Amino acid sequence: MANRHIVILGNGIAGITCARHLRKKDDQVRISVISGESPYFFSRTALMYVFMGHMKFEHTQPYESWFWEKNRIELIHQWVTEVDFASKKLIFSNDDSLDFDVLVLATGSKPNKFGWSGQDLDGVQGLYSKQDLELMEKNTGPEVKRAVIVGGGLIGIEMAEMLAYKKIPVTFLVREKGFWDNVLPKEESELVGRHILEHHVDLRLETELKEILSDSHGRVKAVVTSAGEEIPCQFVGLTAGVSPNVDFLKNTALKVNRGIKVDSFFQTNLPDVYAIGDCAEFEEAPAADRRTIEQVWYTGRMHGETLAETLCGRKTSYRPGVWFNSAKFFDIEYQTYGTVPPKWNKEEVKSFFWEHSGGKVCFRMLMDQNHTLLGINTFGLRLRHEFFDQAIREKWTGERVISKLQKANFDPEFFPDFITSIQRQFKKEHGGDFALSKPSFIHKLFGAKI
Repeated sequence: MANRHIVILGNGIAGITCARHLRKKDDQVRISVISGESPYFFSRTALMYVFMGHMKFEHTQPYESWFWEKNRIELIHQWVTEVDFASKKLIFSNDDSLDFDVLVLATGSKPNKFGWSGQDLDGVQGLYSKQDLELMEKNTGPEVKRAVIVGGGLIGIEMAEMLAYKKIPVTFLVREKGFWDNVLPKEESELVGRHILEHHVDLRLETELKEILSDSHGRVKAVVTSAGEEIPCQFVGLTAGVSPNVDFLKNTALKVNRGIKVDSFFQTNLPDVYAIGDCAEFEEAPAADRRTIEQVWYTGRMHGETLAETLCGRKTSYRPGVWFNSAKFFDIEYQTYGTVPPKWNKEEVKSFFWEHSGGKVCFRMLMDQNHTLLGINTFGLRLRHEFFDQAIREKWTGERVISKLQKANFDPEFFPDFITSIQRQFKKEHGGDFALSKPSFIHKLFGAKI
């Protein structure tokens, strides 16, 4: 392996994790990482804070610039326009080229566009890359009196918060009946919807984009909705999801569907070519509760770690473990563990749902007919990942989870004590022989209300 040249196309979390773990496991292999987006790896989730002035772009880089040279990871800041798989060669936009022995494709995602009339006008964009951030900074100047966001997902919420920070009024077009109700159960979807409205966002449910209108200079001046309403605006954010960034790989020998087709070892149909991260599409879902395309930060990290093992001679299949995810809806934190679909068969699945009277904190637990834990949703509660990972893996009962819930509390001394209220309601609805948690000293001292 020492003489091999491993080239990683993409410097996001998947590609960089793979590079770092390759170097840890092999001191001699040559490693090159290519990205046209940025010279150095950065935290993509921090882009919104750069926009809002909470940090500078260089603060989003987890590693100092000397880290790469010290670890002999060659960084190449170039766009790749073509991959010659037969000759094992990458062609750059400046017509230079680079040979490889092993190629790891980690090209990430790109914002979806659905062929809307006017989608390529000035002032219309998605939000994914560093270039998108720079374009959004340019596109949201003083002339912008209203913005329209199309698509109700996590990127849409981020963009709404970014625009609200600049005091730009926002109209949010969501085609579903509830915000993110293709992911969240009804009560959670309604909680988020109320919170969006409280932040003075004009949320339009069951409303789709029909077309985007241009002014005489080729810039957006308004959108037309599916109801025929014309909404004047000077900025349109397209946040209707993302898709694998693989267009330049289509019509090649590489097998590409929505993403680059891979097996459980991230091997493509071509020898010495692998794909990881957002751009990879598994031939079969890696687990019953997983999708064939995983576009989450932590799964990209796991992809990189797993492939590094295989490339170092220890063939390792991807085993993702218990599903989890987290996000923020403005200032409300969201966590999910295991399986919590938007709808379920009530004859097969039992649901326990608690919501605080303030309407911004809730806890949901799904159980099977034997009361075995299936999944958890929390909003406004910061709970420990390792607690629920263990509970789901070990198939705890719902009663056991609730009885030990205080141990999951991330910071019981300084966070409001909702646990006792959750336990009390569970006992009322489902019974259970366990003692209620006692308030912490801090909550006794200051009389924290639940």
